[in-house]
Amino acid sequence: MLSNNRIARAHSTEEYVDMINQAIDETFDLRQAIEFDEEFMSDARILVDELEKSLKAVYESMKDGSYQFATGDLPYVALMENYHPEMVPFRYLLKRINETHMKGLELKES
Repeated sequence: MLSNNRIARAHSTEEYVDMINQAIDETFDLRQAIEFDEEFMSDARILVDELEKSLKAVYESMKDGSYQFATGDLPYVALMENYHPEMVPFRYLLKRINETHMKGLELKES
């Protein structure tokens, strides 16, 4: 469980895809930081590998139409619990992606 606070989910497919793309970019930046400061950051390599794999899998499944909401936490969630929050500065974005995955889009009532 990442948090008991309510987490805002994506309101549209476009917003969800944007969130995933942003997280992929942030993961790339984190990988670059690890390579720059290997001594301090090397422990995060496992998490970065999982983030990259999970996020790209979600993105690809959305592109090919096989994506399904609510299939359980995304694989990176349990792994994130092992890392200090400062190690992953975009943690809230990852929580939002998982929350949207778990509960679907937050559609506005008309």
